[in-house]
Amino acid sequence: MLLAVDVGNTRIKVAVFEYGILLERFVFPEFELQKNIEIILNKYKKVTDLVVASVGNVEKTDFLFFEKQLKIHFITHETIFPFQNRYKTPNTLGIDRMVLATGAVIQFPNKNRLVIDAGTCVTYDFIDSEDNYLGGAISPGIRLRYESLHNYTAKLPLLTLENYDQIVNQTEEQSFIGKSTSESIHSGVLNGLINEIDGFIDQYQQQYSNFIIILTGGDTDFLAKRLKNTIFANSNFLLESLDQTFQYKIKND
Repeated sequence: MLLAVDVGNTRIKVAVFEYGILLERFVFPEFELQKNIEIILNKYKKVTDLVVASVGNVEKTDFLFFEKQLKIHFITHETIFPFQNRYKTPNTLGIDRMVLATGAVIQFPNKNRLVIDAGTCVTYDFIDSEDNYLGGAISPGIRLRYESLHNYTAKLPLLTLENYDQIVNQTEEQSFIGKSTSESIHSGVLNGLINEIDGFIDQYQQQYSNFIIILTGGDTDFLAKRLKNTIFANSNFLLESLDQTFQYKIKND
């Protein structure tokens, strides 16, 4: 069994895999890392390996605490990946984006792929049908958009996606025309991101055929049903890709 750990900007996502099948998924804050890993290992005593992909602030030593129980593997820029990294600054490319690219190459061979990860940031990663990673884009995610409007203005309130869900549950879904300050913020943040994603997809599709769009990240479920383009939505795609990156690494080391 494998324990796959994705250390993000705000949370840690963990999944237990057996023969490529995701058995259970966990999400918790950074400061609860050791406690939760211990709980998971007590439940899944057949776990033999732990693989980590990190863009967060957790130190390697936090994982080395478990090295007497498990083999610890860190995904780095020196890891062997199933694509050619054509990024102009390859050593600055986030490990999470490289893991996502690996999953796209393995799961969708011989296609042009655009992976959209909607989390704290929204990242766009393009891998062509010849397995060249060409680059993409980075923009603020939903939470950052709400927070920036509040933090960099004098009077705009701090709203969240949960506030929007409460409005929708009480009334019919919000129009793109905001009829109050709160509705206007929701419209700007949410419709702005939806139109951004659809716009990026349209640009890629104009240039490339034989194309698949993969949507993942914490805001997948909210966005997937609102985009006009056809997508493959999987909120666990990064964790699944981390398992596949590990398997590829083991076979090719």
